[in-house]
Amino acid sequence: MQGELEVDSPLPPAPEPGEVPEGVEPAEPQGAELPTVLIQPTHGWRAVDLGEIWRYRGLLYFLTWRDIKVRYKQTLLGATWAIIQPLLTTLVFTVLFGVLMGRGKEPTIPGIPYPVSTFCAMLPWNLFAHSLSQSGNSLVNSRNLITKIYFPRLVIPLSSVLAGLVDFTIAFGVLLLMMLGYGITPSWAVLTLPLFVLLAICASLAVGLWLSALNAIYRDFKYVIPFLLQLGMFVSPVVYASAKIEGKLPGWALAVYGLNPMAGVIEGFRWALLGAGSPNGAMLAVSTVMTLALLVGGAYYFRRMERVFADLV
Repeated sequence: MQGELEVDSPLPPAPEPGEVPEGVEPAEPQGAELPTVLIQPTHGWRAVDLGEIWRYRGLLYFLTWRDIKVRYKQTLLGATWAIIQPLLTTLVFTVLFGVLMGRGKEPTIPGIPYPVSTFCAMLPWNLFAHSLSQSGNSLVNSRNLITKIYFPRLVIPLSSVLAGLVDFTIAFGVLLLMMLGYGITPSWAVLTLPLFVLLAICASLAVGLWLSALNAIYRDFKYVIPFLLQLGMFVSPVVYASAKIEGKLPGWALAVYGLNPMAGVIEGFRWALLGAGSPNGAMLAVSTVMTLALLVGGAYYFRRMERVFADLV
């Protein structure tokens, strides 16, 4: 019949519901290869999962870089503040002790100029102080991030400590120039400097973990942190050498003084870089043990309270 469509072969029958047509590869259901991760709050005392911290190293890098940029954002001098602050503090105490005690009688290591001794002590102390002031409020300041997504909360105070290493490195270069200007040559003890840098980082992180967790739960610590930093500078051998007080304190008092985790660190820095006045072995041992105890205890406490941070910040 004219107008009819001629078909060479009949059309294949329509597939049954759920049946895949011949010659068509079956498509895998969406999300079949994506693992299902169930996130549950931890209970009790549990150790920090270092493998999880490593998996979130990208986030740690981002938060560290964010802290560095925020610190110097909209500043005229930028990273120069890392030099100005310890230099001015050193100048003030140099003039003060020079007037009160007389020039050449400052509480420093024998044979080491007072400005170099004090500026050397400022390096680990400023790293410690920066870590406390930043990490202590880090969880509260990151509330918008904590309440929206999951990630190991430990990366927040850890990023504050790592960001402080930038200021430390800049000021360290200035110290080397000061040593060159005063003709001070490091001895073989400089080989132990990486150990004291690591000890300073551990001390900063140890106290930072405690204060960040406590501040997230009890906001009173927001006011305690500045007081601790103000007091800590004078109970640490920053503007004076511990050798100047060793003979004036009984043995038990010196051991209590060594409970300050920064006491051994600061004197270790002076010994490693300036090559004079070996640190008191007992005080260094007590400070090291105290630092490790605070670090382990702080990590366990932080891990235990981690499950309530999102509810309390």
